[in-house]
Amino acid sequence: MHKNLVIVESPAKAKTIEKFLGSDYSVMSSFGHIRDLKEKDFGIDLKNNYKPAYVVPDDKKKLVSDLKKAAKEAEVVWLASDEDREGEAIAWHLFDELKLNKANTRRIVFHEITKPAILHAIETPRDIDLNLVDAQQARRVLDRIVGFELSPVLWRKIKPSLSAGRVQSVTVRLVVERERDIQNFVAEASYKVTALFNGIDAQGQPCELQAELKRRFASKAEANEFLQACVNASFSIDNIEKHPGKKSPAAPFTTSTLQQEASRKLGYSVSQTMRIAQKLYESGKITYMRTDSLNLSDLALGTISHEIKEMAGDKYLHIRKYHTKAKGAQEAHEAIRPTYISEHSITGSAQEQKLYELIWKRTIASQMADAEVERTNITICISGNPELFVATGEVLTFDGFLRVYMESVDDEQEQEQAGLLPALKEKQPLTLKQALAQERFSQKPPRYTEASLVRKLEELGIGRPSTYAPTISTILNREYVDKREIANEPRTYNVLTLHNGTIKEEVKKEKATIEKGKLSPTDIGIVVNDFLNIHFPSILDYNFTAKVEESFDEVAEGKTEWTKNIDQFYKKFHPNVEKAIATTGKKAGERELGIDPKSGKPVFAKISRFGSVVQIGSATDEEKPKFAALQKDQSLESITLEEALELFKLPMNVGQFEDTDMVVAVGRFGPYIKHGKAFYSLPKGENPLDMTTEHAIEIIEAKRQEDKNKQINHFPEEEIFVLNGRFGA
Repeated sequence: MHKNLVIVESPAKAKTIEKFLGSDYSVMSSFGHIRDLKEKDFGIDLKNNYKPAYVVPDDKKKLVSDLKKAAKEAEVVWLASDEDREGEAIAWHLFDELKLNKANTRRIVFHEITKPAILHAIETPRDIDLNLVDAQQARRVLDRIVGFELSPVLWRKIKPSLSAGRVQSVTVRLVVERERDIQNFVAEASYKVTALFNGIDAQGQPCELQAELKRRFASKAEANEFLQACVNASFSIDNIEKHPGKKSPAAPFTTSTLQQEASRKLGYSVSQTMRIAQKLYESGKITYMRTDSLNLSDLALGTISHEIKEMAGDKYLHIRKYHTKAKGAQEAHEAIRPTYISEHSITGSAQEQKLYELIWKRTIASQMADAEVERTNITICISGNPELFVATGEVLTFDGFLRVYMESVDDEQEQEQAGLLPALKEKQPLTLKQALAQERFSQKPPRYTEASLVRKLEELGIGRPSTYAPTISTILNREYVDKREIANEPRTYNVLTLHNGTIKEEVKKEKATIEKGKLSPTDIGIVVNDFLNIHFPSILDYNFTAKVEESFDEVAEGKTEWTKNIDQFYKKFHPNVEKAIATTGKKAGERELGIDPKSGKPVFAKISRFGSVVQIGSATDEEKPKFAALQKDQSLESITLEEALELFKLPMNVGQFEDTDMVVAVGRFGPYIKHGKAFYSLPKGENPLDMTTEHAIEIIEAKRQEDKNKQINHFPEEEIFVLNGRFGA
């Protein structure tokens, strides 16, 4: 029997903490929450002031029994769950469910798993903070009310087994609205003029200078007229301006900035970043990874200062105190940093090493001197013309924090880097070597990446550090949003080139681009979003969602009672649910495309139980309606009558092979060929309507060969195959 029982959430954390405590301490894990709202029932007593009905799930019953036994035998029980609202709620549930005694129970918190931090926590225990518990309960109860009451409405009005959620639905709305902005975007063309000049530098050497015209022209005619005016013009340097500039380092990481930077620099998804960071925290390598604080402790600043001086010298040190600007910044003591600054690298998986290195560099850089640059602007005037060319250059005079780390930007923010300019003098003449007027198009809004979506949620005050990753995972898992490759059609553009007094005109073609890893809404995501927008506008309102988060913060600070907030919400929300259920009419998302010329029946695009389909005829007709599934690159919003009628050609017989019909069709998992009892998937991107007999035979033979290569052995009498799998035989 141990005198002390320490209960933490995860086994990895337990293992790390056990190393720091003596033989008088036993450390056990609760494996997260030991109880939650009832799964199948509503789980909230509306008549009894929204009292939650908590239960221990079946898979946790043995664990709870073991914890109860260990707690009874211990003299002191230490509840050491995480220091945020979720962690506080876990501690409260443990206290309540294990029937602990306040006299011999201690609540301890720490934001790094190091020996000094654990020992300090044991020296300074506190009571369970019931305000934090109530804030977590308020979130859990509100989310259950929204999910439990909205989901059945979606089942009736759209299709079974859908779900809605307070934060997830608003997040889907962001993605849907961005997609519509892209679809409605009309590119505007303009002409950018660049020129290459010849001159003589201060050393008397010939040099070249690249410059850009200050204005852009709206039409080809205007650009052509300007180039014509340049044919006999003379050029000289009007002005040279030099001014010092500086670049400051980014603040240390918070949850959201770590998720964004790990996405940009390492290509990690938001949930992947959190999973790796959790491992680093639990093994004592970094501080707590759910935080919106930019603060660094004095102890950390001391060790960072020492590290920078040792590494680069006093000139590179610049201690800064960063202040959190996030709405409702809460329950956070420090930014995410390494627990031991002197450890430049760690042992662990390649992913853990990369993420640790990123955190280490960002932490160190945040306390380093600004980088110093000298910026030069050279203005070039044109005889008889008010327009001006400008050449911009930049030279790094002191690298400062750039010696260690430079923050990445999203591709939509990328800027061209200015280089070094030759040493020239004012009024000096220049010779025009070549001028180029190139047609450029305004850029459509970019689709969100996981990282830029997190940034937007944080900007709007929606969600908190602990909710970004699960929210994005939810909308992807429920297939309201997906990450698919989107091909952008290449455009043609005009280029006018002035060279040796002659203007030449060319038409060029942009390179085709493919967007990868960007978020776009699915048909079901769009239909659910539109339905909720009509019937529950407040749920999808950005300000409302942000205000709810602020109300949780007020509960956490002890300023308001959580049940009052829930009551105000429910009294407005529930009547809307009843009203939405009572509405009649066609199903949400259904569009009539026109009339089928063969049967004279209407053609619809709609959501069915199996996804997006087109339908000929109505359910009320004597003859059953015909259905056809949409292809992956088609959407309910944009499919035309002609495209819909093409889909009814499937299933389509494409000829015979080995005296058996080959039929091409589209199923739940995409297009395929059925040959006898066997099914063969079409390669990615192929249109089943373009299938020929020859190509169908090629696909069948290729798949058979692939299967043959997989097969090691076969026992026909038992229909047993021994195959080469991904992980061996």
